[in-house]
Amino acid sequence: MNLIKPLLLSFFALTSIASSARAQRSLDKIVAIIGRNRIILQSEVEGQIAQTISQDPTLDSGRARCSSLQQMIAQKMMMEQADRDSISVGDEDVEGQLDNRIRYFTSVYGSREKLEQVSGKTIYQLKDDYRDVIREQMMAQKVVEKVFENVKITPSEVEEFYSKIPKDSLPFFPAAVEVGQIVIDPPVSQEMLDHAHNTLEEIRNKIIEGRMTFEAAATFYSQDPGTRDQGGYMGDVPRTGMMVEAFSTAAFKLQNGEISPIVKTQFGYHIIQMVSRRGDVADMRHILIKPAVTTSDYNTAIHKLDSVRNLLVDGKMSFSEAVGKFSTDEGAKRTGGMITDPQTGAMDLDITKLDPVMVLLLDTLQPGGYSAPHVFVTDRQERSCRIVYLRSRTAPHKANLKDDYGKIQSVALEQKKQQKIQEWVTAKVPTFYLWIAPEYRDCREMKDWVTAGTAGN
Repeated sequence: MNLIKPLLLSFFALTSIASSARAQRSLDKIVAIIGRNRIILQSEVEGQIAQTISQDPTLDSGRARCSSLQQMIAQKMMMEQADRDSISVGDEDVEGQLDNRIRYFTSVYGSREKLEQVSGKTIYQLKDDYRDVIREQMMAQKVVEKVFENVKITPSEVEEFYSKIPKDSLPFFPAAVEVGQIVIDPPVSQEMLDHAHNTLEEIRNKIIEGRMTFEAAATFYSQDPGTRDQGGYMGDVPRTGMMVEAFSTAAFKLQNGEISPIVKTQFGYHIIQMVSRRGDVADMRHILIKPAVTTSDYNTAIHKLDSVRNLLVDGKMSFSEAVGKFSTDEGAKRTGGMITDPQTGAMDLDITKLDPVMVLLLDTLQPGGYSAPHVFVTDRQERSCRIVYLRSRTAPHKANLKDDYGKIQSVALEQKKQQKIQEWVTAKVPTFYLWIAPEYRDCREMKDWVTAGTAGN
């Protein structure tokens, strides 16, 4: 059974919050006790079953039922072990995790209001409901990390793992590419910078003088499409890790209701209104005015990229060196300019999932080749300039060690970790008190657990 996935996925399923809440009113029976005071309710198991089936639709209801309880007991054991080892998690870390998850689900549902509507609770109620859950999951995660501390996999183990896969079960991989880019944002003229600054200063004066509310001004003037329709509202913003430094520094100097002076970042000019602050997390609004970019500015960037491309083609500079020296995309510098999968971080990208414009561009390149400089639309839906580098291209094929060693290595390592966590749980069961309701004792995975656990302390 797969015990590792639920231990590594530390979040609540908001899609089932409403149904779980209703279930808890009618299904409040205790089905397991771990240690001295950790319990699992029938309602919690029902919620986990829904998640388990969504992750593996091939599971029948009986297996899903047993698997769900097994996973939940294993996680409770991790929490008990964290207590024994005096593992703690700071309040700021817990709040940061809660804020990250709220932001994620706000983006999934489109707005905080929609999230509250789906869950039937306010953001603050959601945080209160799941604060202890997140804390315990983070503690359990630290135990998992300790178990995995010395788990490594050798090339011979990868080869052995691959050799045991039936040839007719090997997955088929679509065409994939490794691709990078050097981005140079067009320089903006001082005239356009001054115009944007003066425009925002006039907007700020209107707000300060009471001729317009901050919310109305943001809706009418702001050039940030992500917040404009919400009156500039940005939701819960942590002091670090989300916004650029200049913005965060200015924002967290403000008192509730106060409006900042004009702040300059690489995105343009901002004014910020502090709505409310709770330590290192704050609700705030902002208005963004971007300096206009002229055709001449784009031509300047294209000309510079053309010079960079000549250095690359002539072998006078490596791609990663050019990224470090010339790219204005700070995020790209962390990956040496290579584009990564946002979900996995992998650099080999399924070509069918790339932007059609990028696919057409790559069709004109050979591995090791560089595109001509061109204007493109960024993830922020802004226009900038770049050259594209095709490091490698893999044709559609069945999995093999030559082309897919990294992928096979990752799967083999994951399996080794699963085995390690199963061994850890089996070894720890006798040291915990464990009671399981009779109707779950027919689960073969846990029959030995009951005998061993009740003999524990």
